[in-house]
Amino acid sequence: MRRTRRAKIVATLGPASSSPEMIEKLFVAGVDVFRINMSHSRPPHDGPKKLHAAIRAVEAKFGRPIGILCDLQGPKFRVGEMAGGVQDLKEGATFRFDQTETEGSASRAFLPHPQIFAAIEPGHTLLLDDGKIRMRVIDKKKDTIDAKVIVPGPLASRKGVSMPDTILPINPLTEKDKVDLDFALRLGVDWVALSFVQRGEDVRLARQIIGQGASIMSKIEKPSAIADLDDVVAASDGIMVARGDLGVEMPVERVPSLQKQITRKARAAGKPVVVATQMLESMISSPVPTRAEVSDVATAVFDGADAIMLSAESAVGKFPLEAISMMNRIAIEAESDPGYDAMVHATSTPPQATGADAIAAAAHAIADTLKLSAIICYTATGSTALRVARERPGLPVIGLSPVVATGRKLAVVWGVHCVLTSDPENQADMVRKACKIALDEDFVRAGEGIIITAGMPLGSPGTTNMIRIAYLDEQGRPAAV
Repeated sequence: MRRTRRAKIVATLGPASSSPEMIEKLFVAGVDVFRINMSHSRPPHDGPKKLHAAIRAVEAKFGRPIGILCDLQGPKFRVGEMAGGVQDLKEGATFRFDQTETEGSASRAFLPHPQIFAAIEPGHTLLLDDGKIRMRVIDKKKDTIDAKVIVPGPLASRKGVSMPDTILPINPLTEKDKVDLDFALRLGVDWVALSFVQRGEDVRLARQIIGQGASIMSKIEKPSAIADLDDVVAASDGIMVARGDLGVEMPVERVPSLQKQITRKARAAGKPVVVATQMLESMISSPVPTRAEVSDVATAVFDGADAIMLSAESAVGKFPLEAISMMNRIAIEAESDPGYDAMVHATSTPPQATGADAIAAAAHAIADTLKLSAIICYTATGSTALRVARERPGLPVIGLSPVVATGRKLAVVWGVHCVLTSDPENQADMVRKACKIALDEDFVRAGEGIIITAGMPLGSPGTTNMIRIAYLDEQGRPAAV
C-alpha cells in the first residue's frame, strides 16, 4: 500500500461512504485519513462507533496506519422560528433581534444567544444564512440589537448567524462538544478538529480537556483567528483551512490569499496543514469535476499543503469513490510537474533554532547532495518525521515507530510513509532494520543509499540528534555505513 504521492488525502464519511466495503475501497483508492463529522451525531454515538470499527478493520487488513479525524461541531448560532417559516427582509429596513421567544416577522426575530448581546457593538456586521443576508448593527441595548439590512433576502426559521467582527466570550467547546469529545477520546481517535477557533487561548483551553489523548487541529474560519494566527498555529498540532465558513465570514475574494498565508505559516512552524471545503464540489452530483476544481486541488498541492480534504463529495455525494480517485490522480500529476520542487520551495522555511531541526535540515541537504533514495526516521512521538517533512525533501520519508498512535497521527503529514516496527536493539540493528524496511517497502534498490535520523539513546522521545548513511549491497544488506 505504498502511495505514489506526498500530499495526503482526507475524506469525510457519511451516508454515501459508511459501509465497511466502501471504506475499504476509499482507502485503496487513496484515503490516508478519515474524517468523522460529529455535527450529526448524538449519544450513544452508534454511527461513529461503527465507522471507527470499520476503519480499524481496514487498517488491520492492510497493515498500514490510518488516521481518524473527529471534527467537533463547535458553537452554532441560529435565529428562532419565523412566522410562516420564512420572512422576506427588505433592503434598508431596520431589523431587531431580541430575547423574546416568539415567532419572528419581517422586522424582528428571536436570538437565543446572550453571548451575542454581550459582545456585539454598533458598526459590527451580522451575516445570516451563510452570508446570503448581511446587516450592520446600528444600536445595541442589553436585550435588543437593531441592525440595518444591507443585503436583503428571505430569512427562514433556525438559519445560522455569524459575526465576523465580534469576539464572543464563549468556551471553544460547547456542552455537546464535551460529550462528543469524551466519547471520541475513549474510542481512540487520532486528531480532534476544533471549529470556530477565535484565538490561541481557545486552543490552550481545549488542550486542558483533551490533554495528550489526541492531536488538536484548529480550523481557521474566523477573522479573529486570522488576526491571532501566529498564536493559533503555535498552540495547535495541526491547522485546517476551512474555506467554507472562512468565505462566509470574510470577503470571498480574500480566501485564496488567506489559504496561502495560512499554509505558509503552518509549514514554517512544522505543523501539518489541511486545505478543505468545496475542492471537488461538483462531484457531489457529477462523475467528473470542473477544470477550475482540478486547478484548485493542484494549487494546494503546489503550495505544499500536507493534505487535501473532501467533505460532501465523499460523505453524501453520488460518486465518493470517483472523487477520491480523481483527487489522487490530480495530486500525482501535480507532483510530477517539472516545476513542482521549485514551487514547493518557493516559500523559504529556515530551520528553527534547535538541534533537532538542524539535524532534519542537514539530512535533507545530505540526501540531495549524495543522491540517496530515502530518508528513514526513527520516531516515537512523530516529532522527528514532522521535522524532516517540514523540509519538503524531494525523496521519500519513511517513519519507523513502535507506537501505533504515532503512525496514525503521521498519516496526515506530507510525504511520510509510516511503518510500525519495534525499537532496534542497538545502532547496528537500527541500520539493518532501516535498510530491510526500505527495501521491503520498495523505496530503495540494491546498490542505493539511504540516510537515517534518530534520537540517541534509542527510544528517547524528542531527542533527534543523529544521522547515519547506509548503502545496500547486491543482497540488500548494509554494505557501508
